[in-house]
Amino acid sequence: MDNYCIYGINGPVVTIKGATSFSMMEMVYVGEEKLVGEIIGINDKFTTVQVYEDTTGLKPGDPITGTNAPMNVLLGPGILNNIFDGIERPLSEIEKSEGAFISRGSQVSSLDTEKLWDVTVTVKVGDVLQRGKIYATLPETDIITHKCMVPPTLSGKVTFVAQNGQYKLNDTIVKIVDDNNIEHELTLCQKWPIRTPRPVKERLSASVPLITGQRVIDTLFPVSKGGTAAIPGGFGTGKTMTQHQLAKWCDADIIVYVGCGERGNEMSQVLQEFSELIDPKNNCPMTYRTTLIANTSNMPVAAREASIYTGITLAEYYRDMGYNVAIMADSTSRWAEALREISGRLEEMPAEEGFPAYLPSRLSEFYERGCRAQVFCGKEGSVTIIGAVSPQGSDFSEPVTQNTKRFTRCFWALDKSLAYARHYPAINWMDSYSEYFTDLDPWFEENLGNDFIEYRKQISALLAEESRLMEIVKLIGADVLPDDQKLVIETAKVIRVGFLQQNAFHKEDTFVPLNKQKLMMKTILYLHQKAKHITNAAIPISRIIETGLFDKLTKMKYDIPNDKLEMFDEYIAEIDEKIALITQ
Repeated sequence: MDNYCIYGINGPVVTIKGATSFSMMEMVYVGEEKLVGEIIGINDKFTTVQVYEDTTGLKPGDPITGTNAPMNVLLGPGILNNIFDGIERPLSEIEKSEGAFISRGSQVSSLDTEKLWDVTVTVKVGDVLQRGKIYATLPETDIITHKCMVPPTLSGKVTFVAQNGQYKLNDTIVKIVDDNNIEHELTLCQKWPIRTPRPVKERLSASVPLITGQRVIDTLFPVSKGGTAAIPGGFGTGKTMTQHQLAKWCDADIIVYVGCGERGNEMSQVLQEFSELIDPKNNCPMTYRTTLIANTSNMPVAAREASIYTGITLAEYYRDMGYNVAIMADSTSRWAEALREISGRLEEMPAEEGFPAYLPSRLSEFYERGCRAQVFCGKEGSVTIIGAVSPQGSDFSEPVTQNTKRFTRCFWALDKSLAYARHYPAINWMDSYSEYFTDLDPWFEENLGNDFIEYRKQISALLAEESRLMEIVKLIGADVLPDDQKLVIETAKVIRVGFLQQNAFHKEDTFVPLNKQKLMMKTILYLHQKAKHITNAAIPISRIIETGLFDKLTKMKYDIPNDKLEMFDEYIAEIDEKIALITQ
């Protein structure tokens, strides 16, 4: 390792004068306290280091020590049911030894090196292991089996296998000899550079939806497993709440939640909610399949920039075991602000609104790491990325939102007026879109029938027609509209309040299976068609409204339990009965 001295300090940016032997993106230790840093610029006069900890107290002449390795994270059992900071330091362990705040240069191991794991070895001497192959398994939590894999850079023949039993993180489980006759020891863990995507055997098409149980998402704006989605919205519109709900209920096997630059009380709310929530799939605590990365707004800004790379690397690691992983990044705007601050200290030429010119490429690097793939262990896994964006003043024309739209295929635009009207989720059905319909429609057709797709089209058409009519209503009032147009407004109201609006705190409404979503659409559209025949026969729409059918359908999301879908037949029969009375 090489040692050099600090020449200049500018916030988290430290410079070394003169030529050095450091390489780009090399991890280094800065100062006597060994603060973690990374080489981000090299020329013949200066080497620039980005420090991921508070640089208060550093001074020129302090040493800088190289590691000859890139910035990396430790991957192994113990990641789940844990909470880390932006550079994978375990906050719960730091709290035990150092208190509520992280001391500078903290050297606590990312994972518990003393804990014993019940290991089952799955290979034998003489086996040839290719990269990504599983050589041992262990129960990481009660619901997730951890699979120890050959690192993507290695392959070779097995020369030693440990017996099944209890082992620590760094104990040798398997030894292999590669083609160059070099022996490698495989333990329960491995390291991987956070800025390098982990390779896969084959990327697959986005043909399987991520089921969230949120009607506005699953029906109108679905996202695929391995897909990318953005949730932009101003302050108070429910970005974090929506991501919490997706993390709780989506059908991913593992959740990685990255709190990037968010307020500390929001992260404590996440911790409290997740620790109390029981996973409906297996009646175990939600934390058993969740890992949290907390880099709050008062933590060093440079570590905020690294946090989403740490999160996506952890997600890729579990994807390579054959799991479906969903990563929630909240929020990428705070991450972009960290880029802007560091870029300013580096005196780089600013682009729009002061963000660096490389903002689009950094966003694309992050979102492109989401995929559904055939992995080297022979299974299929996916990483679905859902990133929140916090445009100031709900201005979707600002650079982070616009560039995010370029690299995501799903856009759930949160509306301030809907949020203030207590409409949850506050996803605006006119501004949002999904580009996954072509990929996902074959799955919906096979599992729910072609009528599901037809219902979705009709629901979307009614909402678009209502939006057009409301512009007229604002000018001349609703009374002058003909009855067929009044019917559109009444039906769209049922869709908005009874279908799109969802109560996260109601037992039956917090998560809704796709079959119920389909039957809700079918019932609403059935009433609309029956009422349309009535208005075409010159019978006033007020007669239909007096029956109370529209109000009843608005409340069916609460009145029909998720396990009693046969009750929809009773609703259809009641519609027929009351419509028949009107036409007599």
